[in-house]
Amino acid sequence: MSVVEDGYTRVIDKREAGMPLEGQLADRPGDAPQDTNVTPEVEVSVPPEPRIYDWRSDEEHRPRRVLAVVNQKGGVGKSTTAVNLAAALGELAQKVLMVDLDPQGNATSGFGLDKNQRESCVYDSLLGDTPLAQVIEPSLAPNVFVAPATIQLAGAEIELVSSLSRESRLRAVLEPVEADFDFVLIDCPPSLGLLTINGLTAASGLIVPVQCEYYALEGLSKLLDSVRLVKTHLNPALELFGAVMTMYDARTRLSQQVVDEVRDFFGDRVFTTIIPRSVRISEAPSHGMPVTLYDTTGRGAIAYRELAKEVLLRA
Repeated sequence: MSVVEDGYTRVIDKREAGMPLEGQLADRPGDAPQDTNVTPEVEVSVPPEPRIYDWRSDEEHRPRRVLAVVNQKGGVGKSTTAVNLAAALGELAQKVLMVDLDPQGNATSGFGLDKNQRESCVYDSLLGDTPLAQVIEPSLAPNVFVAPATIQLAGAEIELVSSLSRESRLRAVLEPVEADFDFVLIDCPPSLGLLTINGLTAASGLIVPVQCEYYALEGLSKLLDSVRLVKTHLNPALELFGAVMTMYDARTRLSQQVVDEVRDFFGDRVFTTIIPRSVRISEAPSHGMPVTLYDTTGRGAIAYRELAKEVLLRA
C-alpha cells in the first residue's frame, strides 16, 4: 500500500493500514482472526496539506492589523481614538501594541505613562540602535502595551531627512515584534511629515478620525493624495481601513450634515459607530487612563467598545 508523504510515496503493509488482506474477510464478531502471508499493495490517494502563509514574509497574505490612526488636522480626536480603541480591543482579549509616533506624547500619557520620565522611547529605535522590544512597556489597560514617545521625537523629522531608508525606518523596527501582537496601532502626528510617512509605510490600513465639524472636512483630500503617493511608491498594501466620526453632537443639525457628507465621500468605509461628544472622554486623559477605565459604563466607553467590535469584524 502506498501513502504520499511530503511529495514522496511510502509503501506500507495492509496490516498497518488496518485493511483486510486479499482472500480474507474482514473479521466479524466471534470470528477468529485469519492468518495469511499475502501483502499486496494498494494505492491510496492522500490530499495535499493546505499551504500555511507566514504573513511576515508573504506580503500578499499579510492581515490588515497594523493600523495607523492619522489625520493631519489637530483636535479631531486622533490620539483619543487611538488610546480608547486600543483599550477596547484589549478588553476583547486582543493583544495590542500602541506605538506613539506623535512628539506630543498624548497616547503615552493617555495610558498613565509619564512621558517626561522615560529612559528610552520610539526615537531611540527609529534613529538609534535600541530594539523596539526594549522600548515597549505594559500599560494599565489589560492586554495593551505601549511604545512611548517623548519630546525627543520632535527632532526626528529633521534627523530623518539624512537617514538611509528614511520613510521605512518604523517598518524595519516593527518587523521583529509585530507578530507578537494581534493589533498594532500607530498614533501619527497631526502633520504630513516624515514621521507620518513612516506610519503610513509601516501600516497595512488607515483609521481616519473625522470631527463632526465643517472645518474637519477640509484637508481630507490632501490626506488622501498623500496616501495615494505612499501606496504607489512605498507601500502597495496600504488601504483605508475606515473613517470614524468623532465629537458627534446630536443636538446640532451640523453634526448630522457632516456625517452625511463623509458617508457620501468614503461610502461603506465609514464605521457605523459614531463617537459622541462627551465630557467623560475629555476628562479621562487628565487622569492618565482611557475612558473605558475612567467611566466604564458611560456612553463614550460604550461607543469605543462598539467601534472595537467593528474593527474586529473588518480585520
